Amino acid sequence: SSVDNYPANEVLRCIHVGLLCVQENAEERPTMASVVLMLSSETATMPQPKTPGFCLGRNPIETDSSSSKHDETFTVNQVTVTMLNAR
Repeated sequence: SSVDNYPANEVLRCIHVGLLCVQENAEERPTMASVVLMLSSETATMPQPKTPGFCLGRNPIETDSSSSKHDETFTVNQVTVTMLNAR
């Protein structure tokens, strides 16, 4: 159906802006005014995005695979993400 069809250039622009907003260095992220301009204008100049700030990975220190250890992930900023499980 036509609802599932999106202009490729608009989709790529949205992805590009999203990547600019999650760059590791906060000073390099665009302001909200810049985001609105980039999303509303097909001619707005957009810089190439750099490395995202929140890349999840496995904790390299955790080498024991026993079931008593919790499965943890962390970001490059060393923020621990804990998954809560109901009893």
